[in-house]
Amino acid sequence: MEKIEIENLFKTTLDEVEKVLNTKTVVGQPIEVAGNTIIPLVAIGFGFGGGGGAGKDPKNAAAEGAGAGTGAGGGVKPVALIIVDKAGNVRVEPVGSAASIVENVGEAVAKVMKAKTDAEKSAA
Repeated sequence: MEKIEIENLFKTTLDEVEKVLNTKTVVGQPIEVAGNTIIPLVAIGFGFGGGGGAGKDPKNAAAEGAGAGTGAGGGVKPVALIIVDKAGNVRVEPVGSAASIVENVGEAVAKVMKAKTDAEKSAA
C-alpha cells in the first residue's frame, strides 16, 4: 500500500469533514416568527478513522493483496435557541433532550416486561 494512497484517503475525508463543520452548522440560520427572531444552536460530535495495509499469502507467493479505507460518523444535537423578541430583548432557552424521552420510554417498557415475566412466573 503506497503512502500517497493513504494520505489521499485522509485528505479526502478531512476535506469532507471540513465542509460539514462550520459556524453555520453550529449556529443555525435565523428564523422569523411573528416579529421574533429564533436562532437555533446545536452541538456536533464527529469522529473518523482510516487505515490500510498490504500482505502476501505465505502459502502462495503469487497471492498478494492491499487495501485501504476510511470511515466516519457524527451526530447533531439541538442544545438551545437564542430568542430575540420584538422589543430587542435576548434570551437563551435550552432545548430538552430527545434522548431523555427515549430513555424514559425504554425504562417504562423494561418495567412492563419485568412485571409481565414476574406475573407469569407467579402463575406457574
